Amino acid sequence: MKFAQIGAPGAEQPVLVHGDRHYSLQSITPAINGDFLSNGGPAAAAAALAAGTLPDVSSDAVRYGAPVVRPSAVVCVGLNYAAHAAESGAEPPEHPVIFLKTPNTVGGPDDAVAIPRGSTKTDWEVELGIIIGKRASYLDSPEAARDHIGGFVVVDDLSERDFQLNVSGGQWSKGKSSPGFCPTGPYLVTPDEIDAGKLRLRSWVNGEIRQDSSTADMIFDVETIVWNLSQYMVLEPGDLICTGTPEGVALSGRFPYLKAGDVVEIEIDGLGRQRHEFIA
Repeated sequence: MKFAQIGAPGAEQPVLVHGDRHYSLQSITPAINGDFLSNGGPAAAAAALAAGTLPDVSSDAVRYGAPVVRPSAVVCVGLNYAAHAAESGAEPPEHPVIFLKTPNTVGGPDDAVAIPRGSTKTDWEVELGIIIGKRASYLDSPEAARDHIGGFVVVDDLSERDFQLNVSGGQWSKGKSSPGFCPTGPYLVTPDEIDAGKLRLRSWVNGEIRQDSSTADMIFDVETIVWNLSQYMVLEPGDLICTGTPEGVALSGRFPYLKAGDVVEIEIDGLGRQRHEFIA
């Protein structure tokens, strides 16, 4: 199944996306959130769709918000593709490298993003995002993690590299938490719909390809990431985990950093496409 949130900023409504139609879920939940995912919401939505009781709210002009309402945490994995680690000047890690974004960075997939004040090195990063569907703490194995994954999303883990690498004291979050720096969606797709280990990821800047890779090249797969994180923190329903980006970012030195007027598009097979313009 595909879930989304559509409507004006701050007034989005939850929908089930089926084919090219949007069906309102307001009779089931006020939002796609942790409560919906952990308390039988997807099953209830599927049953209501099958029964024909969900109102069709499709329209020609739809704004997508982030498909999950404000997560309690946005946890990110760095250097999770060997080629990206190499272009960043780092060795492939032996353990997942973790940093945090603030939850208020999460925005709609097509919303404009402001270049941060004082920025000279704003960068793009297409990533597979995991949405936690059930509370995870001290999981026994990577296999056990599968029952705790509620779905997957497209994420652009935007970064300001000077803030990240030169003024963060060895931590990265200053360069990851500027306003709008986590465009998410358009869809939350349930795990039964896709093979998360074999997804093509791509990004473009002003129509020119930048990244083109596969999640098959991840160093740590999605189950290992969720299991590993559960040994150090409690993952709550609705939380977002960004799983790392492949090679082809501006940090490599092969491409210019972003400026006002640039348009970034990112896409993951089966999960949808984003398009966001950068503004001053």
